[in-house]
Amino acid sequence: MFGIIDMRYSLKQVQVFLNVARYENISKAAQDLSMSQSAVSSALSDFERHYDIQLFDRTGKKLQLNELGRALRPQAQALFEQAQAFEQHLQQQNTIPGLRVGATLTIGNYLAAGLMAQYMKQYGGAQVQLHVANTAIISEQVRNFELDIGLIEGELQSPELNVIPWLEDELVVFCSPTHPLAKRKKLNDKDLLDASWILRESGSGTRQTFDRAMAGLLSQITVSLELEHTEAIKRAVEADLGISCLSRVALSDAFTRGTLIPLKVPQRNLRRHFYFILHRQKYLSSAIENWMSLCQNGRTNKRQGNMGSANADRQ
Repeated sequence: MFGIIDMRYSLKQVQVFLNVARYENISKAAQDLSMSQSAVSSALSDFERHYDIQLFDRTGKKLQLNELGRALRPQAQALFEQAQAFEQHLQQQNTIPGLRVGATLTIGNYLAAGLMAQYMKQYGGAQVQLHVANTAIISEQVRNFELDIGLIEGELQSPELNVIPWLEDELVVFCSPTHPLAKRKKLNDKDLLDASWILRESGSGTRQTFDRAMAGLLSQITVSLELEHTEAIKRAVEADLGISCLSRVALSDAFTRGTLIPLKVPQRNLRRHFYFILHRQKYLSSAIENWMSLCQNGRTNKRQGNMGSANADRQ
């Protein structure tokens, strides 16, 4: 038997709390909720007064979560999302709820579009919002509940996030067909030190893997350019501005066309994983479960093909 609980808060108050926590500003929260500023202020004040608590530190117009607010935010987020899912079941809707997906650049540029097409085809009417940024930004947005799920390339440790292996991947060192290193069967460490490098920026998963792989050499490597976009790096390498190191996923078409040449570096471990990341307090909706299932099943054959190519390159 369940006892009757006298709830002193409403879901609207929970929603107001979450939006103010997100924007740290009453005006922006009100605009997002299509409410007046006074209505948002009143709902938040009533919420705090009913429990004799304070959830924000107030500095001028900025409201910043205090320790209690930060502790309650994940529970409030999970409660609100479960309430939304419950309402959908009550309304007997068969549509899949919208999904906010974050992806790092390699995944976003070369894998996500195909996955989104499959997802929307399989679940008619489903909406997917895709945000592409580097690992540091995507993980922060998942921590702040701005994204439902993240797909990242870099290794990540966070007490707030579940990090789940998804796909195997490998970085490849490469150059233009006219570069002096293009005809070398394999590169030694001296070749790596003598080269001029064009790399992804710090904070990206690709740069993290490269830095780890080049342990012992990193402080002596010459980095001539740091760029945030893989296509810009590929164009710079094609122009003979240096050599680089990116995911095989981003390079396979260029290798097939012969516009870029893979370079073997067998003494350096350039393998890595792609990962799902989810907030530990995130309600695992049917949309998230369906997306993860599609990602895991939809990429199996392509992953095997990519790794087969990788093994051939190493031989």
